[in-house]
Amino acid sequence: MKHKYNMLSRRVFGFSIMGLGLASHFGKAFGDNAPPPAPIPKAALPKANPEKAAKKTGPRILCYVGGYTRSGPAESNATGITLFEMNQQSGILTQLGHVIPADNPSFLAFSPDQNSLYTVNEISDFEGGHTGSVTAFQVNRRTGVLTKLNVMSSGGADPAHLSVHPSGKYLFIANYTGGSAAVMRIQDDGSLGLLTDLVHNTGPKMPERAADNPPGNYAVSDHSGSHVHMIQADVNGKFVLACDAGLDRVYVWLFDMESGTLKPAEKPWLSMEPGSAPRHFCFSHDGKVIYILGEQDSRVVVADYDAKTGAMQVKQTASTVTAQFRGSTLAAEIILHPTGKFLYVTNRLGNAIACFKVHEDGSITLFDEVWVHADYGRALSFDPSGKFVFVANQRSDCITSLRVNTETGALDFTWHFVPIVRGQTEWNQQVRRDCVGPAGITWDENSRETAGVDIIGGWWLL
Repeated sequence: MKHKYNMLSRRVFGFSIMGLGLASHFGKAFGDNAPPPAPIPKAALPKANPEKAAKKTGPRILCYVGGYTRSGPAESNATGITLFEMNQQSGILTQLGHVIPADNPSFLAFSPDQNSLYTVNEISDFEGGHTGSVTAFQVNRRTGVLTKLNVMSSGGADPAHLSVHPSGKYLFIANYTGGSAAVMRIQDDGSLGLLTDLVHNTGPKMPERAADNPPGNYAVSDHSGSHVHMIQADVNGKFVLACDAGLDRVYVWLFDMESGTLKPAEKPWLSMEPGSAPRHFCFSHDGKVIYILGEQDSRVVVADYDAKTGAMQVKQTASTVTAQFRGSTLAAEIILHPTGKFLYVTNRLGNAIACFKVHEDGSITLFDEVWVHADYGRALSFDPSGKFVFVANQRSDCITSLRVNTETGALDFTWHFVPIVRGQTEWNQQVRRDCVGPAGITWDENSRETAGVDIIGGWWLL
């Protein structure tokens, strides 16, 4: 997450994305047959009122977008968590109401019942100490408005990721600079309780770069020590896995539901390529295959996953760039399409999305690389239908969208840009407005019907 670049500035990034773009794909956008760019609608950012918007008839889709709110290493222009409505035909996002105040909300996650939203506060000075924090919000299921429940220490500095156990009773937190994996109890009302476990990883010093890299890749990842970048339970909730980008390991713990503690699995970690910096992972829908993304070498490791033991057996390593690529890459996000047939990865320094076909055995084949039309894309998210994918571009302070061909997996740019601006904040809280960039767009595979609203993670169907 914190990186050094040759001839590039050192910056800190939260949950955002991007990918690599080759000249052939730039040509696809700007060639003779390219469609003219559609004008940005004047109503792209209306000052709509969520309460009034809730009175509209017909189906609607809402989503939340997080970002950075402090000046410093993460340079951008947001003020908290922003609520958007999506046009289901065009994919255009329209901001609703005011920005919900939050301190560096760089990653968001919903509770299984989707009545609560949790965000990391990617900071290292919570209440004058040396940790970050996490915030719990109650979700108004009719309007999307968030009410803060409480804020708790994350147990370590700069939390970069969080997720909720399938039971909804525990929150898992990845403290990047703190080099720790934390477990926190969730109370019956959705508020956060005390930490039930805090695990600090240790291991030998690893190289800043992997030996096998695209020619001309000068990007390096911080290997000064443990840097836990992602933590999440497997699909059954039996084991908890975490990517440690500093130690080049994917840790596996058996989770004790009663005590909320982590116990090392029989095989406590999977060693990755030295210097590769495992950043994020995702499972196949049946939980039998895991896809692990290396940040520094921009490669995907495909492994069979044993749900009984938590063991992983690597069966493929695939590059997210073509053999012809030359230059620096830095992978950020990896997500599986709702159909399970396609996998998508972003490489920030190449500004593109790598598109993979997923075969029946779980192996993957790269079939395209698509430009995101902005700078330093990080977060990547599908809408509930899987027909659109949205990219949070940190350095451009905007969200771009692409239409997904659900039969072939091909992506086509929509020519829609949504700026993330410094919005007016409400709900009796103050936030720093120095800078921010779009950091994360929440979503979930499981829809849930309620009185008047369907919620799909960060996406709401009203």
